[in-house]
Amino acid sequence: MRPSMRTAVASLSAICSVLAAAPAVWAQASYPSKPIRLIVPYPPGGSTEYTARELAQKLTAAWGQQVVIDSRGGAGSIIGHGVAAHSLPDGYTLLLGTSAGLAIAPAIGTKLPYDPAKDFAPIGLAVYVPYVLVLNASIAATNMKEFIDLAKAQPGKFNFGSSGPGTPNHLGGEMLNVLAGIRMVHVAYKGGGPALIDLLGGQIQLMFSAIPQTLPHVKTGRLKAIAVGHPTRTRALPDLPAVAETLPGFSNTTVYGLLAPAGTPRAIVAKINAEMNKALNNPEFAQRLLIQGGVEAVTSTPEGMAEVIRSETARWRMVIQSAGISPSATQ
Repeated sequence: MRPSMRTAVASLSAICSVLAAAPAVWAQASYPSKPIRLIVPYPPGGSTEYTARELAQKLTAAWGQQVVIDSRGGAGSIIGHGVAAHSLPDGYTLLLGTSAGLAIAPAIGTKLPYDPAKDFAPIGLAVYVPYVLVLNASIAATNMKEFIDLAKAQPGKFNFGSSGPGTPNHLGGEMLNVLAGIRMVHVAYKGGGPALIDLLGGQIQLMFSAIPQTLPHVKTGRLKAIAVGHPTRTRALPDLPAVAETLPGFSNTTVYGLLAPAGTPRAIVAKINAEMNKALNNPEFAQRLLIQGGVEAVTSTPEGMAEVIRSETARWRMVIQSAGISPSATQ
């Protein structure tokens, strides 16, 4: 090839590279140019909505475009996840994904209208939602060891509540059964509120629950908080031991994070990730999430969030298999 021809080919290759990169650069620079829909896969009023609204306010302020909350509750978060999975991958539909829809449901084997591994573009983790193990005040135990000893001495006597089969607080109780070698009886409710009412009334003896819902009753002495389900002690309750300090490997924490439909431009994913991480790394914002929502801010790369989804699915699958939970049991 003559030198002049080689030069021409090299120039053409350089131009093609620039042109190939141009759409991604343009997409990132011009995004967002209209309001963004943020799907929350639960009804209004819970920690998912609180977390989504706080993040939406930060993104709205940063970009000058409204981030609008779209609550799509139902089927244990499956409906909302499905709506997001089948939306246009243009960056204008986002999802506050949860462990229930991304890891627990597939681990159980629930038939889903989406594939968590293929139908989403992970953006980044947002918060951990630690659960606290609370007992009715009448139970003669003040820590994990004392409760495990009681439960071993009286198999089947203690009933633990949950907001429904296959939910994180249900699986937390089943994990406790497996790791502690005890036998508690699961009682499912249609939501955490009714379960908490029966716990206070003594119809059930314990449950894993979100910190904001139970802490007021702990302060009045109607409930006892004996441990947190997070792998380590939490910033919300730094003096309360983790279950894992007694039962190594125990972890019962829900994760929320932002995702987009698969195929969303990578430049847009990167831009959202950078902005949400900026907000979550702000100490004042993180403290507000902790105090008002009972959730702990956390950040990650898109790849880091994808790995968390994979590892959470594998972890819960082992618990589900050990407890003998089938998809039909969660219907």
